Amino acid sequence: MSVTLKPLAEQVIVITGASSGIGLATARTAARAGAKVVLVARSEDVLRDIVAEMEAEGCSVAGKAADVGDRAGLEAAAAHAVERFGRIDTWINDAGVAIYAKLLETSDDEHERLFRTNYFGTVHGCQAAVPHLRRQGGALITVASIVSDMASPVMGAYAASKHAVKAYVEGLRMELAAAGEPIVVTLVKPSGIDTPIGQHAANHEGGEAQIPPPAYDPQLVADAILDCAVHARREVTVGGAGRMQALFAAHFPALYEKLAPIAARSFVDRHKEQPGPSNLKWGVRAGEVRSGEHPAARKTSVYTAAALHPKTTAAIGIVAVTAAVLAGRRRG
Repeated sequence: MSVTLKPLAEQVIVITGASSGIGLATARTAARAGAKVVLVARSEDVLRDIVAEMEAEGCSVAGKAADVGDRAGLEAAAAHAVERFGRIDTWINDAGVAIYAKLLETSDDEHERLFRTNYFGTVHGCQAAVPHLRRQGGALITVASIVSDMASPVMGAYAASKHAVKAYVEGLRMELAAAGEPIVVTLVKPSGIDTPIGQHAANHEGGEAQIPPPAYDPQLVADAILDCAVHARREVTVGGAGRMQALFAAHFPALYEKLAPIAARSFVDRHKEQPGPSNLKWGVRAGEVRSGEHPAARKTSVYTAAALHPKTTAAIGIVAVTAAVLAGRRRG
């Protein structure tokens, strides 16, 4: 079924994991563009401050404290959005946590808690959103990761949860399409992004957890997510470097398995201490979009721009080739 998505300024958007990182960047960008935004996160006090700040800018926003691991909490958030703004046009599953540890050294308790947030948080978000989105149509967007396409040492549990998220989202897309539901289901796969996720992580590797390089700016992901809120897309990878890594892992698996543990040494800075406690079980130190450790984080991605705007990219390419040919003729 063909679905027409509304312009951003006409939308009501619900975002989980909205108190920091990609979620917060997306909420601010959407609200400043005129959308009505409901921010969902565990940190009620931080949410209150963020909402007050955005309202002072003239934005139309609301906050709802909820743990995505609790289905009833997300259903209440969806009901709050409808009560406040009348409907839901786009739902964005963004909440996520991380563990830096070898798999056999990861406790069952932490492993289960990670899946409760990353995987079941997505499941519960979709369960809460679909009954509302099917009424008038809309977008259901889930933020996964490039590690949904490849395994990773040190962040193995995180990668496993993102593999599960990808499989769930793709299966749900098929089922909704077969049922004729007017919902666009999109998977967004960021590369390493300069958010505080490493500083918030449960880290058992020593030192301070770092973003797998190269790091991209969170605004790139926020812009890609909101592009998907107005244009029907199946999936998009944010960051060409991450896409290259995933392709390398897929086409040269044996070599990737040898090199990945070497590259994983950069996942921890041994000269720094890990902040504590982690946000694995409760919200802590929210309110920041960036980690503060990557001032040179990449703010552009030619690959992602091309993926989101293929016609424009093709036109630019044609113009560039034509100009080069003409220049060559003049020189000849």
